[in-house]
Amino acid sequence: MFKDLDPLLHSQLRLAVMSLLLSVEEADFVFIKEKTNATAGNLSVQIDKLNEAGYISVRKFIDGKKPRTVCKITEVGIDAFDKYVKALQDYIKK
Repeated sequence: MFKDLDPLLHSQLRLAVMSLLLSVEEADFVFIKEKTNATAGNLSVQIDKLNEAGYISVRKFIDGKKPRTVCKITEVGIDAFDKYVKALQDYIKK
């Protein structure tokens, strides 16, 4: 039958973040915010959820006088994304 879709990736913003991170080595918060048109608060919450699941790694540091947050997709995240896409393809084929 149909495979369950990963509820963590089924969110539009989290899926957008994951898709974006697949195409770059890493991305900072401002870049992700601009590309997804998300609010800072909502994006921060969604990044925390992806980080807690191990789908992305988050590095926070001070660059000069500015705080920066940089995100990178993990192997676990790549695997979860691939499974999600395959599950969606199964829905489309049936």
